[in-house]
Amino acid sequence: MEHDILPLTDKGVSAGNKVFGAAILRKSDLSVVIAETNNELENPLWHGEVHTLKRFYELGEKPATKDLIFLSTHEPCTMCMSAITWAGFDNFYYFFSHEDSRDAFAIPHDLKILKEVFGLEPGGYRKQNAFWHSFAIADLVAAEDEPLRQRLVDQTARIKDVYATLSERYQSGKGENDIPLN
Repeated sequence: MEHDILPLTDKGVSAGNKVFGAAILRKSDLSVVIAETNNELENPLWHGEVHTLKRFYELGEKPATKDLIFLSTHEPCTMCMSAITWAGFDNFYYFFSHEDSRDAFAIPHDLKILKEVFGLEPGGYRKQNAFWHSFAIADLVAAEDEPLRQRLVDQTARIKDVYATLSERYQSGKGENDIPLN
């Protein structure tokens, strides 16, 4: 996230896109297969996760999704969860929660859609189901033993600081773009 998604997101936010991004990693060694970011200025459906899947399926040869991890900067919206499901991933990991998107990033649309369309409260979807298991990275960090936990907490703080800056930049310029639900 820090070395592959963030630089792309920085460029995307500079162009007027939201702060969401994703990467696909190999389960075997956690190497990056592809990383992408939100590209809603091109197409409002190109959320970070969906745009990453689009780019993944444009690769010539690609690993089987059963051998991959789907990493999302933010807890996927219902559209993105569905896309991850349809693409055949058995997992996804996310750094920021839906509540973070609403509260820290002032992008409440995921929770509004969960409530209005599906009648679900925040976190009301089944995080473990027949298709995939989802994991909050914050929970995984908290479960680690020291000294690794402290290194991960420090890295988490660095990443959150960068995203806070990107969010401020996005919020200050979002009135100038033509993204629905910005």
